[in-house]
Amino acid sequence: MKIEFAPRSIPFERRLQTASVLQWVFSFLGLAQCCIVIFVGLLFTRFWLISALYAAWWAYDWETPNRGGRRVQCIRNCIVWRYMKDYFPITLVKTVELDPAKNYIFGFHPHGILVAGAFLNFCTEATGFSKIFPGLTPYMMMLNVWFRVPFFRDYLMSGGLIPSDKETASYILRKPGGGNVLIIAVGGAQEALDARPGAFTLLLANRKGFVRLAIKNGTPLVPVFSFGENEVFDQVENPKGGWLRRMQDRLQKIMGISLPLFHARGIFQYSIGFIPYRRPIYTVVGKPINVEKNNNPSDEEVDTLHKKYVEELCKLFEEHKLKYNVPEDKHLSFI
Repeated sequence: MKIEFAPRSIPFERRLQTASVLQWVFSFLGLAQCCIVIFVGLLFTRFWLISALYAAWWAYDWETPNRGGRRVQCIRNCIVWRYMKDYFPITLVKTVELDPAKNYIFGFHPHGILVAGAFLNFCTEATGFSKIFPGLTPYMMMLNVWFRVPFFRDYLMSGGLIPSDKETASYILRKPGGGNVLIIAVGGAQEALDARPGAFTLLLANRKGFVRLAIKNGTPLVPVFSFGENEVFDQVENPKGGWLRRMQDRLQKIMGISLPLFHARGIFQYSIGFIPYRRPIYTVVGKPINVEKNNNPSDEEVDTLHKKYVEELCKLFEEHKLKYNVPEDKHLSFI
């Protein structure tokens, strides 16, 4: 393989953008492990009291992630995220006004490899969520296991991330006064195994838990499609039925997280590495689907609303795809 190195004359601002993305990739791939090593390692040094005190705080603070977390605005507004936004760049697009007196569920599609669009748009203020949707507070759901990691859990909560379980979701949607937005990457980690440039296949056909949740709480559903989400990383071919895909599926069932073998560019060269490509992402928020509250919805009610949601998601995709460089002959497919 011929390595294409980056020129030395790259503007300093672009280098800062690359550095901001590098720290984000590291936070996904290695920060949790580093936090565990630091927590355990300190116990065997003269600084053991730091871990001991944190452990006491951790026990006291155990339920905070399930109660909406503890966001830190200075972290959400950190300049690092603005550099990261400009790297791709990432844009948040509003199609209709949303009532801040109501709560909403945003169904985010596609998951992509590292959900770059969802993170920047909803866990930071880099794209101006609070200005575009005044009066709304976003809460993005993430696998529960990450909220059991010392120190890392606090980092996650600072951006508005919360565990992905029914109790936490219901707590957010039942908060009085409205103005709360629950963001669910519906395809989850499993969908990441199909994320690659040009892919428009969503893991949605049998994903109905978020629909049932919406009915039980009478919460409007809002389809969100992030154009370009699958374009920023390549992935090693893993066709269904192949040995690699079987192994990935097995690990996903055991660990709860998927392990896509992704790659893109490097820090100082453009040929190979784990830094995403500089390709634009446009996250388009559709119009809400009104939902009638029913504490005990039937399967038929869930299926009907799920079908309507899929139709609205397809409509959103078809209406905007040409604006965001998707070929006219491309359509969404579902598994």
